Amino acid sequence: MLAAGPGNQGERVDRERQILACSGVLYPAEDAPSEMIGGQLRQAAGLSGARRPKVCLIATAVGDSPAYLDQWYGIADWYGAADLSHLALFTQPNVPDVRAHLLAQDVIFVSGGSVVNLLAVWRAHRLDEIIRECWTAGVVLAGQSAGSVCWHQGGVTDSFADSLDPISDGLGFLPFSNGVHDDLGEQPRRERFRELIAAGQLPAGYATEDGVGLHYVGTGFREALGIVPGRHAWHVAPDGAGGYRETAIPARCWLPPR
Repeated sequence: MLAAGPGNQGERVDRERQILACSGVLYPAEDAPSEMIGGQLRQAAGLSGARRPKVCLIATAVGDSPAYLDQWYGIADWYGAADLSHLALFTQPNVPDVRAHLLAQDVIFVSGGSVVNLLAVWRAHRLDEIIRECWTAGVVLAGQSAGSVCWHQGGVTDSFADSLDPISDGLGFLPFSNGVHDDLGEQPRRERFRELIAAGQLPAGYATEDGVGLHYVGTGFREALGIVPGRHAWHVAPDGAGGYRETAIPARCWLPPR
């Protein structure tokens, strides 16, 4: 059963800085319900409090893939009532004034892909500064996988190899590390994230299983929001003795009305 929305739902909250950092469901079944595809974007749109939210996709992490962008618009019905756009940076920005376009949005949603490439391209375009301004102005920042890790101080990435490497030069909007796809068996993401925190290579932080998002208000963690029942977020911190301690955070299933 999906719970009711946050207490501020239906009110404009554009003076609060909000981030929804998600692990998307990477391999949904062909007959998966629509909320498993577009549910986390619906959550982000709901957090904005806008009646008809303006939502901009940034797909730098997949090189502004035309196929990805086509899918974005092709499943727009699942996102509810929203005005959709995208910002492409290859081979040059597709909008005449990037800052004005992003500041006019209610939600900026960042795709998965290579977080290393995302950060490099954003910094070359000074998009990191513009997006921080948007966040300060109350635009909800959200994303999946690379679009989750980027907001934090760092995390684990497969941008270089499947063996997984630490990344410590995230945007740093949030003073934590971030692990995504914490329950994905194909890569040792769960073990690697905890190993790096225990070794002091990453600060304490939060990990998410697929279908779970971390809702931050300001720079503080508020709660875990889910689109798949029974999934968790995890707070992981060093234990002071060369290991780590972890705390399970059950995700509250919530979808705002369409």
